[in-house]
Amino acid sequence: MITEQKPKPKFSKAGGLQIIPLGGLGEVGRNMMLFEYKKEIIIIDMGFRMPEEDALGVDFIIPNISYLEKRKKNVLGVIFTHGHYDHIGAVPYLIDRIDGNLPMFASALTRGLILKRQDDFPTEKKLNINLVKDGEKIVLGAFQIEFVRLNHSIPDNFGLLIRTPIGNVFHTSDFKFDKDPIYDAPADFERLKRIGKEGVLLLMSDSTGAEEEGHSLSEREIMQNLDKIFKEAKGRIIATTFASLLNRIQQIITLSEEHGRKVAIDGYSMRTNVEIAKALGYLKFKSATIINPKDINSYPDSKITFLCTGAQGEDRAILMRVANREHPFLRLKEGDSTIFSSSVVPGNERMVQMLKDNILRHGAKVFHYKMMDIHASGHAKKEELSQMLELIRPKFFLPIHGQYSMLVAHAELAKTLKSSKAIVKVCENGDIVNITKEKISIFKGKVPTSYVMVDGLGVGDVGEVVLRDRKVLAKDGMFVIVTIVDRQSGQVRGSPDIISRGFVYLRESKELLAETRKRVIKIINKATGGGIVNWVYLKDEIKEKIGSFLYSKTQRRPMVLPVIIEV
Repeated sequence: MITEQKPKPKFSKAGGLQIIPLGGLGEVGRNMMLFEYKKEIIIIDMGFRMPEEDALGVDFIIPNISYLEKRKKNVLGVIFTHGHYDHIGAVPYLIDRIDGNLPMFASALTRGLILKRQDDFPTEKKLNINLVKDGEKIVLGAFQIEFVRLNHSIPDNFGLLIRTPIGNVFHTSDFKFDKDPIYDAPADFERLKRIGKEGVLLLMSDSTGAEEEGHSLSEREIMQNLDKIFKEAKGRIIATTFASLLNRIQQIITLSEEHGRKVAIDGYSMRTNVEIAKALGYLKFKSATIINPKDINSYPDSKITFLCTGAQGEDRAILMRVANREHPFLRLKEGDSTIFSSSVVPGNERMVQMLKDNILRHGAKVFHYKMMDIHASGHAKKEELSQMLELIRPKFFLPIHGQYSMLVAHAELAKTLKSSKAIVKVCENGDIVNITKEKISIFKGKVPTSYVMVDGLGVGDVGEVVLRDRKVLAKDGMFVIVTIVDRQSGQVRGSPDIISRGFVYLRESKELLAETRKRVIKIINKATGGGIVNWVYLKDEIKEKIGSFLYSKTQRRPMVLPVIIEV
């Protein structure tokens, strides 16, 4: 079936196909890619990434779409590869800035996850998401896109065969080759061979596992190892994984049913994903298996599985609340078994370690992927990446999805393969890759791809200056000086009030505060003695001189905030 959209024709002076990554290259997450031909643009994915630890207060980081906003009339549609938030999570923040009625294309599960997330934004428009299936083709202007099912850690993951006037492009999405998966069909290698034989000008392939030797684990092996834990566990099983890792959730529920356990699911994102996947037929279990978390104490410990969020040690996620004895219904105790069926996202190592330690202090056992194979990555390792290159046999190769070291490792792998003669390019976010039938090159200059930060309801209003201030406050605190100045005489009335947060304890710093007050009075009286006062200059003078004084006494530099009240 071919669904055709008829955009207004647009033309460009550029002689090739331009591919522009707005995110996902040189980083893990924030995946968003543009294909542009004669001014016609299609978008592949629209995801966010989680902030680093030093991005204080920031919820998510989303792609910078300033390039698209100037060309929104040229955008023909958005294609989604799968339902992970690093590929769909930015939709509510970006789609209206391009066109809220833009046609979008996604699998049933991906579509369900996007629409459910959109419910959290009731003021946004309803989305126009077209359902697509494996093998289906759509046409958007000069682009024909064919959806190709590939294994990943979530069902309904599509690679994309994009036929263009320049030649065929194969975009793998995130993928791995699992020859014996559970609850999914194995990769169709014959189909991939046919795609290669048709002729592929450019292969764009997932690089997240490019630094890891060997082959990714099969989900069946994971199932067998989880079964061993279930057989040996005498008490409750507390299992945590990514809320989007539906295969693992299905495995844990299935094993619970086989071993006569009820399953309590806790955590908003996990409950939501289970609800959507169950309704669409991607999760299968008996209705009596699932119980309310408040009822877990009504059953023997040996009959309970508690499935929850919090595998990354997030502060307010369910498992952290359990470990801190803040959960309303579950208290860890000796005999409990805790399963971490997930890898640790870079940057979360310290929080996950603290979480494990806390669980162990309560007498519970902890099982994690470094002890035994109870988690498999959804990303291909070197053996599978080599196999993809051999199957597709592209003329040009562009590594995508991953830190820069991962992109380079993938590029080096392609160069060393005897069976591959692909010309390899490594690019980063903002690069404009131009492809003709004869050549692949990167234009000079870049498209803006700076971080756009989401903080609560604010999108893009938190920038480097705000983050810098937050870091200063977190490191050295703040020091507020409130001074009353007589409007007529220009002299200070009384003694300045000082408020300190995160800098010094006022009751134990009386000498420092007394000297600070003297200096503030001296600075103000001197500045106001001539009549006309530049209050902006005066506040800056207080910040500078008092800041230097406090640093000389404490070797710390808090944020000094002068408040001058005229009466």
